[in-house]
Amino acid sequence: MIHVFAFYLFAVLTIASGAVTILARNPVHSVLWLILAFFNAAGLMVLVGAEFIAMLLVIVYVGAVAVLFLFVVMMLDIDFAELRAGFVKNFPLGMLIAVVLLAEIVLGVGAYKAGAMHLGTPDGTAITAPGASNIAAIGQLMYGRYLFLFEASGLVLLVAMIGAIVLTHRQRSDSRGQNVAKQNARRPDEATINMKPEVGKGMTL
Repeated sequence: MIHVFAFYLFAVLTIASGAVTILARNPVHSVLWLILAFFNAAGLMVLVGAEFIAMLLVIVYVGAVAVLFLFVVMMLDIDFAELRAGFVKNFPLGMLIAVVLLAEIVLGVGAYKAGAMHLGTPDGTAITAPGASNIAAIGQLMYGRYLFLFEASGLVLLVAMIGAIVLTHRQRSDSRGQNVAKQNARRPDEATINMKPEVGKGMTL
């Protein structure tokens, strides 16, 4: 009974927080509601026994992606009047895209119920060991059967990171550079100057 109550509680909160994320006028509030949706989705994953996916939702999406969104939104100078004007301007296009996506979902569900789609059947090669948790099973597949694909994806991410660093790190022609030896050899009396400005007068640097 408690599992059924928890499922409906997490499901309702996930749908409600997702709807408020879209309908909220303040972007900061939208990010906070998105974080609540992630937490409730993680609760649903725990109920179905996928604790690894629940941990990924909390650590990756809430701890990194959503917090990054929050900091970016808080640092942006957003004009809410212009934001509302853009929403009204793009509302017909958004509704058209929503109708197309809804039609695709209905078409896919109808084709599945009609029996036109044949899904693959498990052959038993990826069966987990008795008593093993989901995390252990994912680890066995990731570092066993899909080891080379996992390493290749890590290599791709490494190349992407190096490319981003190379593209963003540019040496300025007007920069004199940083002399670390000169900075370490500087004495305290050369670094600070004791100034005694008079009352009501400014200070000349």
